Amino acid sequence: MPGQYPLPVFHFRVEWGGTRIGFSEVTGLTQENQAIEYRDGSFMEYSSIKMPGLRKFSNITLKRGVIKADNDFFKWLSTIKLNTVERRDLTISLLDEAHNPVMTWRVLNAFPVKVEGPQLKASGNEVAIEAIELAHEGLELQNP
Repeated sequence: MPGQYPLPVFHFRVEWGGTRIGFSEVTGLTQENQAIEYRDGSFMEYSSIKMPGLRKFSNITLKRGVIKADNDFFKWLSTIKLNTVERRDLTISLLDEAHNPVMTWRVLNAFPVKVEGPQLKASGNEVAIEAIELAHEGLELQNP
């Protein structure tokens, strides 16, 4: 179609229950269905059949620049006590030029499994970046 271009990936928003919604990178918006292989000993073929199995979701990683006195990632991670944790639903929206959502991923029952501080380097010339890795129980794609 003339005049229709693929969406750029650089304009997005993450609503995650924290105060800052600006992130520099989001990765892991992946889901897959695992295949189950089965073979009965009386099958004439010497190969297995395959059928759909469990759905699997990748962990999601959010990265952003470090700002003084903002400890939201560490505070959320510290809610883990034995087998309990504060779970949150996230909304990740790809935005158009008017800042309206074009595609939205809804992440269900997410909780932090890893927080990574910035990599410090005496000769570095880049922004300090922190990251949080989230496990979750579902990923829904919603197109407005």
